[in-house]
Amino acid sequence: MQNESIPAKLGELEALLHAIGGTREVAVAVSGGVDSVTLAALAHATLGNRAVMYHAQSAAVPFEATTRVQAMAAARAWRLQVFDAGEFGRSEYLANPVDRCFHCKTSLYAAMRARTDAQLVSGTNLDDLGEYRPGLRAANEHAVRHPYVEVGADKQTVRAMARALGLGSVAELPAAPCLASRIETGIGIDAAMLTLVHASERLVGTAVAARTVRCRVRAAGVVLELDADALEGIDAQRRAELAEEVGGIFADGGYARTVSFAPYRNGSAFLVRDDERS
Repeated sequence: MQNESIPAKLGELEALLHAIGGTREVAVAVSGGVDSVTLAALAHATLGNRAVMYHAQSAAVPFEATTRVQAMAAARAWRLQVFDAGEFGRSEYLANPVDRCFHCKTSLYAAMRARTDAQLVSGTNLDDLGEYRPGLRAANEHAVRHPYVEVGADKQTVRAMARALGLGSVAELPAAPCLASRIETGIGIDAAMLTLVHASERLVGTAVAARTVRCRVRAAGVVLELDADALEGIDAQRRAELAEEVGGIFADGGYARTVSFAPYRNGSAFLVRDDERS
């Protein structure tokens, strides 16, 4: 989408949010990424205090995301509720099946619904519809609306909207799925393990100028995935040093693992057969 159409697309979203809100409140699920933060900013600008932001905090959510949401809320006078959605109390989620995201989003939307009778909305955009997203089934079951999808906005358009709304660095935030997405399908989700994953990503991200860092926990060991340019930019000795440091993080946490490197692949810890995509 060309930038000159962004004001018109923002106008469409504003009109849609007015229609969704009517005289009631709208509850925005805010994870802390560019999609949800941009939607929250627009919802507040459009509906004022009738837009309420809901941010779920847990071991699967990087603390940077929570800090970002809280800072945005304070700076822009959002109504914000930070809460525990309770996914770590669900055995189905902890088992990390192929549809783990369904159980996570079910917990999220049920927790939001327990706190409000407002219309629930999410930051799902058009690009998300091209992937296997079991969380969308949970959204459907909870009557969640997706304003970006309804007006035909993809990720690139959302980023342009964020710039137009003056959201600064939010517009350039890299994709940052929950930490549970680093754990290979079938390996149980463990809060302590997610803490180690996050610590490892922060260490490597600080040490290497990388656009993307993922610390994947697989049955065969820990794999540090970096974007191609970053991976090519570190020699064998530096890789060995970083692998030793990350191995130390896991060993100190009680999870001794071998550590290797690989090129970044989107969702590579997610194992799904073609017949499970429906």
